[in-house]
Amino acid sequence: MMKKWMQLLVLITSITSAGTLLASGGFGAGEGSSKNMPAVTNAKWKTECGSCHMVYHPGLLPERSWNKVMAGLDKHFGENASLDAATHDEIAKFLAANSADKQDNRRSNRINESIPASAALMRITETRYFTSKHDEVSANTFKRKSIGSESNCIACHKGAEKGDFSESQLRIPR
Repeated sequence: MMKKWMQLLVLITSITSAGTLLASGGFGAGEGSSKNMPAVTNAKWKTECGSCHMVYHPGLLPERSWNKVMAGLDKHFGENASLDAATHDEIAKFLAANSADKQDNRRSNRINESIPASAALMRITETRYFTSKHDEVSANTFKRKSIGSESNCIACHKGAEKGDFSESQLRIPR
């Protein structure tokens, strides 16, 4: 009787462990890496960038892309978003230190791998990673008043600014 209980206990433990490993993305992820990007913050980044749009997690683009974005703030997607030198340098260093090519999480790694090494894309929506993850979303869905555009991540991903794009938190507004 004790042997059957031990076998049952081993079976339950094995199933629970395998489920936990699968749920965490443990298969294929690097040691210590997870699927979601770590929460990062910088007061000036949040204030300056967040005054016009959602703050895009630095792990969504590689350093070379953030450098290009920061170098063109005087013509930032049709707007003049110039900053004083100290604020510019602080935000640029923050973005570089937390960029996709400096992260150890599966999502940033895959984003980085989806961008050719010779490219410095300025739009997250132009990455192969983004297009493959959103291939089932119609252009009309992105044009809904409640969403506005592909770049409004937070409309559907409530944790976007914290680097959480998990499907369990996904809600596409009507």
